[in-house]
Order: sequence, then structure tokens, then C-alpha cells
Amino acid sequence: MKKKTGFFAEFKAFASRGNVVDMAVGVIIGAAFKAIVDSLVNDVVMPFVGLFVDTSSFADVVLRIGGAEILIGSFIAAVVNFLIVAFVIFCMIKMLNKMHDVVVRKEADETAKAAEEQAASAATTEALLAEILAEIRSK
Repeated sequence: MKKKTGFFAEFKAFASRGNVVDMAVGVIIGAAFKAIVDSLVNDVVMPFVGLFVDTSSFADVVLRIGGAEILIGSFIAAVVNFLIVAFVIFCMIKMLNKMHDVVVRKEADETAKAAEEQAASAATTEALLAEILAEIRSK
């Protein structure tokens, strides 16, 4: 049977890997999380901050310089949004690293235990062979 090559064959091989599905799920969850954070910033945080600058929402604050309007409130809302998302991602990565360290430590302990058992077994085998050899020499 002739092996398919080319762009579509490579894409099919790429898409059939499990990591692509995991990545797609991550993108979908990320988009949903972004919508939640957008709502938190725009509907809760910015109106609260707006109380202190005498406007309905801090995101509506505009600086007018000549004929230009600088949407400073909208920019600051985007920065707050980014900081919230970055903090959550930082916490998730920190948790994943901690879990990874626990798994690595457990594997290292199991490897060390197996090496100790093998060394003990080798010592026992060596002692038994020495006894057998001594018994043979005595006869």
C-alpha cells in the first residue's frame, strides 16, 4: 500500500494526535474564561472604580487632547483584564509544577527502592553462592 504524503497527510497525522484535542479544549475553555473576566472587569470593577472619578464606569473615561480622544479608561480596563488572566494562569502553572514535582519525587523514591531491593537480592544471592562453594570445597 502506498503511503500518502503531502500537506493533507501531514495535517491528518497532526490532527489525530491527542495533544491537538487537548489544545482545542484549552482554547475553548480559555475563551469562556476570558468572557467571564471581561464581564468581571467591565461590569463590576470598572463601575466600582467609576464611583471615585464621578462617572458611570471608569472604562468610559476619555482624555481629550485637541481633537483626539484617548480612551484611557478602556485601556486601563484592558490592563486590569490582562492582570487577572495572567494571575490565574500563574496560579495554575504553579499548581501544575507542584504536582509534577510530587510525581517526579515519587518516581525517584520508587526507583531508589527498586535499586535497594535489587542490591539486597544480589547480596543474598552472592552469600548463598559463597555457602554452596564452601560446601563443595569441604567435600
